[in-house]
Amino acid sequence: MKKILLALALLCCSSSLPAQDVKDANYRMIGRVESDGTVKNSNYSTIGHIKNDGTVQDGNYHTVGYIKSDGTIQNGNYSTIGYVKSDGTVQNGNYSTIGHIKSDGTIQDGNYRTIGYAKDVKPTYAAILFFFNLLKN
Repeated sequence: MKKILLALALLCCSSSLPAQDVKDANYRMIGRVESDGTVKNSNYSTIGHIKNDGTVQDGNYHTVGYIKSDGTIQNGNYSTIGYVKSDGTVQNGNYSTIGHIKSDGTIQDGNYRTIGYAKDVKPTYAAILFFFNLLKN
């Protein structure tokens, strides 16, 4: 679950921001989001993309989901799989809280344990970490 949460943070920055590093709970860099929405792992290999319209793609440009402007997260079949509330609370499709994206970029699991950091990212974008596992070991 931690990798899923942190992978979501990788897809966090909007195209208007410079490249942003995403770090794990020990402050190790695990990935980066380039200003054009390209998501890279810690080896700087492309693992995903986030488009300006909210489309989430894997490293091969296959659509894996969507981020709606109201905070709804959908899978590639347009089924709702989660929500991001305005306070940064992340819920699954059954409205159970599965994580938190704090305003300072701290990423927490559902029990408020810090699992990573994604400073200066939009909570709605950072929250897709909870739903799309783009980091692969």
